[in-house]
Amino acid sequence: MVKARFCIRNDAASFTVTGHAGTQEAGNNIVCAAVSSAVYMTVNTITEILSVDAQTEEKDGYMHVSFGGSKAAADIVKGLKLHLQALQEQYPDIVKVSTEVSGNA
Repeated sequence: MVKARFCIRNDAASFTVTGHAGTQEAGNNIVCAAVSSAVYMTVNTITEILSVDAQTEEKDGYMHVSFGGSKAAADIVKGLKLHLQALQEQYPDIVKVSTEVSGNA
C-alpha cells in the first residue's frame, strides 16, 4: 500500500509518501508509477522551478519533503494531495491519503 501524509499551513508544507502499490497484482504497478510521477513532478517544480529551499529525503519506497516560506509551493502540494486523493478514490486498497494538520487547505 502507498501511504501519503500531508501537513499544509499557509506558506509551509510537508509530505511523506511511503510504500509500494504491490506489483504482484495486475494493474498495481501503474498506480505506483502514477504516484511516483506525481510526487517527483511536485518536488522538481518546488525545488527547480520555484527555487524553494526544501528539505528532502528519499530512499526506496520513501519520500519526505518539507519547506516554509512559499505559498506557491504550498499550493502545489495541495494539488498533489488532490491528485493522490483522486487515486485513493479509484484504488482505495492501494492508496491511502491522510492529513496531519491543515490550515487553509
